[in-house]
This record gives sequence, structure tokens and C-alpha cells, in this order.
Amino acid sequence: MSEPDEFSIIDQLFKPLAGLSREARGLIDDVAVIAGDLSCDLVVNTDALVGGIHFFEHDPLDLVARKLMRVNLSDIVAKGAKPYGYQLVTAWPRGTTYAEKADFARGLKIDQDRYGLSLFGGDTVSTEGPLVISMTMFGKAPAGKTLSRLGAKPGDRVLVSGYIGQGYLGLKALQGQLLGLSHEDVNEVISAYHLPEIRTDLIPVLRDHARSAMDISDGLLADADHLARGNNLMIRLDLNRVPTSLSARAAIASGISPVALCTGGDDYQILCTASEMGAKALVLAGFYDIGACVGLSDDTPAGAELWSDNRRLDVVKKGFTHPL
Repeated sequence: MSEPDEFSIIDQLFKPLAGLSREARGLIDDVAVIAGDLSCDLVVNTDALVGGIHFFEHDPLDLVARKLMRVNLSDIVAKGAKPYGYQLVTAWPRGTTYAEKADFARGLKIDQDRYGLSLFGGDTVSTEGPLVISMTMFGKAPAGKTLSRLGAKPGDRVLVSGYIGQGYLGLKALQGQLLGLSHEDVNEVISAYHLPEIRTDLIPVLRDHARSAMDISDGLLADADHLARGNNLMIRLDLNRVPTSLSARAAIASGISPVALCTGGDDYQILCTASEMGAKALVLAGFYDIGACVGLSDDTPAGAELWSDNRRLDVVKKGFTHPL
């Protein structure tokens, strides 16, 4: 038997620990929501990055720090919450120099100023292994208004906040597997891999018009599948409507599969569902309408499918999972 993946580990070992805690939301939602005062809820998320797995060990540490912050910001923003502070844990490999740690802190400073954040505390330790960094991000949302993965309904439109596949292509470029692109295109996708775009400007319209929402980290199709299963419905995505950059189109022309862009991960865009009316408002704000939620029938199991030219595509692996 194969080892269980990260989602099986969460379901089997950690969901029972969360129990019926209102704050934990059944561990399905990437964040905890803690009732604050009468005006707001506290929204909390934690994500970690490990050297050699989530970033290359030779990556500049200022960029690693900024990616860590943005990965955590992504979950908060996707719930319609405004981020305002964070805690940090660093496990430094023995021999890491002060100058390297200073580069890491410099990267944090750049993005915490950009997004209006403050460091609240944390811990720093040493390790014999690779660099391990973890951040807990805090956000605020109007009381009772924090979005969830739950809430999607049959007939809803499915939308994303920006280009899909940029991070995947950046990873391929850094691995030397992206050939035939211009120097400018390669630099663009590498930058997207190191520094994913976090659309804090979309928080108000998302909160006002989306029914359900999450960020895209494991791949568009995989995360749409998580959302669909959580709501016990089918999501059908139209490959021809998935937004891609000029660089991504150049990569497709050079032989990269457009399906791979939807399964590669590292997008950190917002995936949401909305009513027809809500979807129109979201599109006006910059979202892209890429599919629909469909009710289940006897021959339609819950999950997400990718379609192109009225044909369902057979996709074996929908996205990235950690083999824990």
C-alpha cells in the first residue's frame, strides 16, 4: 500500500483533534476564524516552506522571505480578510551567516511595508537539516463575513483573479526545462515563481460578491476539485477561458501543455464562485469567469473536470500533493 498523502493525513489524524471547534472550520478552509469584538473576526493562517522542496536552496533569501509572506497572505486575502500582522519561526541550518539572515530580514521588510504588516513575534532555532521557515498570518474581516470554501451552489459561476501557470513555468525555467522562450519571457515567469502576485485590492469586491473562495496553491484543477468536493457538486472548468499571460502562450507554442498550466501549482490566485449577478461584478473588478458549478446526478460524482471545445479532458493528476 502507498503512503497516505497530506490530505489523508489531515483527515485521519488531525481533523479528529479539531473536533467541532467553530474556529477550526473542520480543517477544510486553510484558516481559523476567531470571533473578535462585535465589529470583526480574527482570521489566522499558518504555512511553512522547506528548502529543497518549496524553494531552491540557492535561492536568494530575500526572495524566499517575500514568497513565504505572500504564500500566507494568499490564504488570508482569499477569505476576504485584510491582513495586518504575522509571527515568524525560522529553523536555520548550522553555518548560516549573519549576512544571509540579514538578507532574509530585508526581504520581510520590503513586503511587510508593501502590505502594511507588522511582525508580532515568533521563534528562531538551528537545525542540521535544510532551512525551514513558518509564518502565521493574522487578518481581520467584518464579523460573520469571512468567506469559506463552503457556500458554492449549482449554477454558480467559477472565477479566478489572474493568470494561471506562471509559477509552474517559473519552476520549469529554473530547472532548465523551459526552452525556446525569450529572455524576457523566462525572467517574467521566474519572477512569478519567486514573487506571486497577491491581489489585496480585490478584498472588498470578493467579500461582497463571492459565495465561496480559496487560494490556488496546488494547481487550479486540484484546488477546484477540493472546493467542489467540499460543496458536494461538480465544477466544470473551460480550458479555453483560463487566463494565461503572453509568456505562457509562448510556452504553449513551444510545446508546453496548456493542461499542465492548470495542474502545476504555485499560482496563489483567488479561486471563487458567485451567482450570475455576483460574477458580473467580479469580472468588472478584474476576475476571469472560467467555468460553472453543476449539481450532481447518478453519473456525476463530486469533483472538478477540465473541458475544452465541449469535450472532457482525461487528466490523471490534477495537481500537487505532499507525499507525507
